[in-house]
Amino acid sequence: MTQSDTGQTQPQAQARFTVPAKHPMVTVLGSGDALLRVIEQAFPAADIHVRGNEVSAVGPRAEVALIQRLFDEMMLVLRTGQPMTEDAVERSIAMLRASGDGTAESGQETPAVVLTQNILSSRGRTIRPKTLNQKRYVDAIDKHTIVFGIGPAGTGKTYLAMAKAVQALQSKQVTRIILTRPAVEAGERLGFLPGTLYEKIDPYLRPLYDALHDMLDPDSIPRLMAAGTIEVAPLAYMRGRTLNDAFIILDEAQNTNPEQMKMFLTRLGFDSKIVITGDVTQVDLPGGTKSGLKQVQDILDGVPDVHFSRLTSQDVVRHKLVGRIVDAYEKYDTKNGQSGK
Repeated sequence: MTQSDTGQTQPQAQARFTVPAKHPMVTVLGSGDALLRVIEQAFPAADIHVRGNEVSAVGPRAEVALIQRLFDEMMLVLRTGQPMTEDAVERSIAMLRASGDGTAESGQETPAVVLTQNILSSRGRTIRPKTLNQKRYVDAIDKHTIVFGIGPAGTGKTYLAMAKAVQALQSKQVTRIILTRPAVEAGERLGFLPGTLYEKIDPYLRPLYDALHDMLDPDSIPRLMAAGTIEVAPLAYMRGRTLNDAFIILDEAQNTNPEQMKMFLTRLGFDSKIVITGDVTQVDLPGGTKSGLKQVQDILDGVPDVHFSRLTSQDVVRHKLVGRIVDAYEKYDTKNGQSGK
């Protein structure tokens, strides 16, 4: 028996897990036992031992049960041919802990299901959700006509939406992709920037081009854009249009004002889908201007076929430090009573 933080004894348990011979132990434990170290750090109250192709764990019953489930999920992922990484192990543990707390739907959103859901395979790599909230966001795009992806930088809001757009185009669900952003960033205004109109708007749209190059053959992109199959344009270019049979993405939507948001949403045509992404804590609008993304959450809440997906610092898939930075800023803003304009 072991002592818990509350002074109560916790029942001990033991579990053994045999790795099938067709899976080398290095795929389970990681190079230099890197994956094993991640697991040991996540379950400090348990003793984990490896002998041959057998893994054993002894410790508090709840922890040992989670370790057993973790290895089961890891094996399900490995059977698909997808390698396990330190990041994938950490995210699997987080999902299992959430599931154990009753915050995840049993059986439907297990780590193996989340980590092996392929959205798009392109140029030798596969784009997948990496967290439970990312999977729910991707699933919402399949189920709803208008989806809002709201969350901090690095949570994959725009990247996953663009992968779904390319997937929809390739499967002929739509005939074109339209990518747009408000041309307002960090206090700069187009009229004060040098160059032609295209040169002025290009810096604002460059992140969308970069994501496209990850998902499509770069040589095909100019041809697709010339044919109108893919359009990348500032939000102002959407005014007065009805967009039929298209997958439309509005990125950086926190920098729309309420009138622009209404204008954009009413561009929706037949057989089209809209995904709107943004971070309400990063508003770059002039002082006193209300963010259309913040307002629309109150206006469209509860409207059928409109879905709001909210991602958090736990869904950041960039460097681990990015998630910690996001958390630190949130704490600072809360302490000082600040939130985006």
